[in-house]
Amino acid sequence: MTPIGPITPEERINSLDTLRGFALLGILPANVLVFGMHLAAGSDPTVAGGAAGLNLVSWALYRILIVGKMRCLFSMVFGASMILLTSRAEERSGTTAADIYYRRDLWLLLFGLAHAFLLFWGDILYPYALCALILFPFRKLPAKKLLIIGGLFIAFKAGWSAVDAFHQLERRDLAAAAAAAGKVGKKPAEVQAEAAKELEAQRKQRKPSSAELEKDARTWRGNPWEVIGARAKALAVWHGLPYYDPANCDIWSMMFIGMGLFKLGVFSAARSFRLYTWIAVIGCLIGIPLNSYTAWLAVKSNFDRVTFAFTHVAYDIERLPIALACMALLMILCKAGALRWLTSRLAAIGQMALSNYIMQSLVCTFVFTGYGFGLYGRLERYQLYYVVAGCWAMSLAASPVWLRHYRFGPLEWCWRSLTYWKKQPMRIRRPSGAPRAAEAVA
Repeated sequence: MTPIGPITPEERINSLDTLRGFALLGILPANVLVFGMHLAAGSDPTVAGGAAGLNLVSWALYRILIVGKMRCLFSMVFGASMILLTSRAEERSGTTAADIYYRRDLWLLLFGLAHAFLLFWGDILYPYALCALILFPFRKLPAKKLLIIGGLFIAFKAGWSAVDAFHQLERRDLAAAAAAAGKVGKKPAEVQAEAAKELEAQRKQRKPSSAELEKDARTWRGNPWEVIGARAKALAVWHGLPYYDPANCDIWSMMFIGMGLFKLGVFSAARSFRLYTWIAVIGCLIGIPLNSYTAWLAVKSNFDRVTFAFTHVAYDIERLPIALACMALLMILCKAGALRWLTSRLAAIGQMALSNYIMQSLVCTFVFTGYGFGLYGRLERYQLYYVVAGCWAMSLAASPVWLRHYRFGPLEWCWRSLTYWKKQPMRIRRPSGAPRAAEAVA
């Protein structure tokens, strides 16, 4: 039996690394909106950043191809990686797979907390680590049952969203009745007044005034202590969600689906070209028209809250086909050995996913907040993607070079050393005269 330790280069699944790298790059176009402008501008371009010309086009592409889709893919890869990690650990002697898994997960949770408070309140490491705590007991289930569990989480979240949508509709009608009563000099009923108050609070969040936007911008452009304070305030809401909140069902559903698909060999490029082609075609035929339609509804309704709530019921039905189509296209490339200059770089990014994720946050924090240039709220929507392009170029260029010399990314090395409670070898040592081939361990 092999002593317990990190996965070796021979045990890596290149296609899974490629998927992880692609998903990580794809998450940044969504995150950059949170870094660079008011949160409400992500779903409503009229709030900030411009809603015409290139700005509207960039919002539409973001809405159709990016928002939720890349995080969906990343969640599936996370679930797949859990199966890979535990199955390899169980094949070895020494420390149990459960011990390794939970130590690794709890260290990730701590990384996430530090990242959230110091760099980015929209951090995904903490919620992923929190949600992953329940995965281990399910690792032995057959693929079909894992997929069913994922589907049940999707159904639960859709039902919850439907209840919320009808609640929003009811509150809007009550608020309208309160306004009508006020116009004729009548005192609105208590429930109507409460609904009007609730909608006004929502308006401030979703349609902030110019003064509110300027106040928000001054905070994020302030000194580091002001920025950390604003981040902590946002985290009190984001990290304060109950464990059963639909935001976590979003993560759980895709983690379980990823576990099931990995067991079916889908993420290891082990299935036929025909299957991947069908997944790509069907995913695009369902996902692109459906996302385009809901984006059109949003524009037509002037980004109305109730319209958003009703379209959100189909959120997972919108995002999963696009995510699966991207996965299938990447599997075709990996299986065919095509575009190796690109897939090899994506795989390197995937092997250094934690380091690259934190690097993205460091760059964006420096560009947008008072830590650095303070460009928060100053760029148009399409201009934010120049920052994205710069981060992508850095990751694509630096990751393969780093992994020619080192076994791990810097944060991956720290994470694994803490997980195994043993300093891991970092530098790749070659015999004199050996070729400098890219090697990596994650």
